[in-house]
Amino acid sequence: MIKAVFFDLYNTLVRFWPPLEEIQRQACLSEGVKVTDQDIRRGYALADSYFSEENSRYPLFKRSRQELDQFFSEYERLILKGAGVGASQELALKVWRRTQEIPKRLALFDDVPPALDRLRQLGLTLGGLSNLRPEMRDQMDSIGLFGLLDFVITSQEAGAQKPLPPIFQAALERAKAEPHEAVHVGDQYHSDVLGALGVGIKPVLLDRRGFYGEVESCPRVRDMAGLVKLLEEGSLD
Repeated sequence: MIKAVFFDLYNTLVRFWPPLEEIQRQACLSEGVKVTDQDIRRGYALADSYFSEENSRYPLFKRSRQELDQFFSEYERLILKGAGVGASQELALKVWRRTQEIPKRLALFDDVPPALDRLRQLGLTLGGLSNLRPEMRDQMDSIGLFGLLDFVITSQEAGAQKPLPPIFQAALERAKAEPHEAVHVGDQYHSDVLGALGVGIKPVLLDRRGFYGEVESCPRVRDMAGLVKLLEEGSLD
């Protein structure tokens, strides 16, 4: 029987507003590069895998300013590559820096509050697990996210990034649950799905953009309503 559900935070429960596609379009246009929202979505599918793997290998919060510039230059280059634009590291870094200048805020996905409320009604313990940077914690608290969850554990607090076991094990301890009694929901295959499987937690891939149609190693849902349905039906028990 499932007792606890853990969630990745960014791109699972919260997002940037304006949407990242719009921010990227504006930043690209300022450097003379024209892309569409669909181009950018393909780019993020490629770049986010790099982000997840690199962040678990060498956490961003441990990197120097120069190392972060190198990381985000490559991250942006991959976004542009996925969008069909060949860009040098120099151009990619310029575009990335432009994205950081555009005003934006964090916002909950619309389907999050009603879904979490329903899961609470089912008697489930709800936790957040995130590799988020320390400065984003206050922003997430300010939009009311932490009030919707029973606890949040960051990689810095656990001393390890997803997909490494310690952050998942810390969540199990907080929830007083065994691995087979917990589900982890996230948007990243490497850090969320493989990380959960590595400690015996049941993963659910939240594929809002529909980029993981080939995944068969775990249930895949397109929105939070799909997750609620799985839990109501007992499909994950």
